[in-house]
Amino acid sequence: MTRSLKWALLITDWLLLCYWILSGLAQLGWLPIPRVWLYTDYNQAQVVAWNWSFLPLDLAFSILGLYAVSAARRGLARWRPLAMLSLSFTMAAGAMAIAYWTILGDLNPYWYIANLALLVWPLFFMPALIRQLAGTEDAL
Repeated sequence: MTRSLKWALLITDWLLLCYWILSGLAQLGWLPIPRVWLYTDYNQAQVVAWNWSFLPLDLAFSILGLYAVSAARRGLARWRPLAMLSLSFTMAAGAMAIAYWTILGDLNPYWYIANLALLVWPLFFMPALIRQLAGTEDAL
């Protein structure tokens, strides 16, 4: 695993885990968050449900990504499929959020750019990883 892939996974996965911890604390009323940091219609039940519907997907890609980094550190070949799953789920989460905000016409740059990053950054690593998984390249 290259240093850049390792750091991209670690940063993304830990940030998403922190996001969900903070979201949970805010939802419980234990953490006041400035309104300008919140997504549009933050207090509407359907929008809150939409946001929380991402929790399983985000946890899946975060756990898979962290496990891929751990497996790579131990020299285990299974890091590659774990990383590919993590990257795929990361892109799916970003694409779903981008689609939602685009359909609504709500192009808040903070939320839009963050989710666009989730959609795009895995593309820089997937081609080499696909070649490796297909057995056409030795190392990533």
